[in-house]
Amino acid sequence: MNLPSTAPSSPASSAASSPASTPASPGAAPGASAASGASSRRSTLGPVGLVLAGGISVQFGGALAVTLMPRAGALGVVTLRLVAAAVVLLVVCRPRLRGYSRTDWGTVLAFGVTMGAMNGLFYEAVARIALGPAVTLEVLGPLTLSVLASRRAINALWAGLALGGVFLLGGGGFSDLDPIGAAFALGAGSMWAAYIVFSARTGRRFPQADGLAIAMAVAALLFLPLGIAESGTRLLNPTTAALGSAVALLSSVLPYTLELLALRRLPASTFAVLMSLEPAIAATAGFLILGQALSPTEAAAITLVIAASIGAVRTQVGRGKAPAQAVPEA
Repeated sequence: MNLPSTAPSSPASSAASSPASTPASPGAAPGASAASGASSRRSTLGPVGLVLAGGISVQFGGALAVTLMPRAGALGVVTLRLVAAAVVLLVVCRPRLRGYSRTDWGTVLAFGVTMGAMNGLFYEAVARIALGPAVTLEVLGPLTLSVLASRRAINALWAGLALGGVFLLGGGGFSDLDPIGAAFALGAGSMWAAYIVFSARTGRRFPQADGLAIAMAVAALLFLPLGIAESGTRLLNPTTAALGSAVALLSSVLPYTLELLALRRLPASTFAVLMSLEPAIAATAGFLILGQALSPTEAAAITLVIAASIGAVRTQVGRGKAPAQAVPEA
């Protein structure tokens, strides 16, 4: 059974064919422009909702992964997550392996390597430093991409607000962080930025989630030897394997699929700013589910991050006749 069909297309071509980008004819009905605007807003809010749903899934999956680390180790958790996710996606998507160019295969292989590196570096980071500062440092990667990929000055403002928010959310304790753990988190952030680029390119070259399934298999094969070397037979424990599969569904299968589909219709710069919601979602989940009270500084941080994300969404929705920003192709 395949996922719902979404034909791959570049954002630029989508914008060129959208009603919002076509001037109204002199004889058009008075309500035609408003209807076109409403359609444009719905087409943009759709991928935004996919990104937000993916972020919520990642945070619950991340919480479960932290509880699993004492049983399997950081690399063991990554291996379980990637292998289980690869199996699920290969079975569900049944990707076609023929008919692709050498460039297509180079893109999906790079996507797989980037995905594996992003996961491995992040889990090595949270094994050494607290989750909050680790996520905060990791978010710097997508935020940097949002500034570099943007062609509008206003997006730099939203990125700056989000950056201030994630630093506040980190509590200002970066001077006391383990330098190796901080380096792993920054490395994960750079891989996250690369993941955004290669995910968008893969989504345009492969139908549905076929490219994601192939890339996940590549990442799993790369990490399997590392996980076996660190955790050995502990990976075969039924409880550990079951928890690892749950982490895979929440942290890999669902969010990566949602993000890949969203990136087919959402500019990379806007997507990257929306990723700054990750620390805010984590803090909110901690308050609602774990009863962790928010300090005034943390509340201010969440306010800044949400303001930045709302600003990014409003900028994207209100672009009107401006052409969409496509991720540059190699």
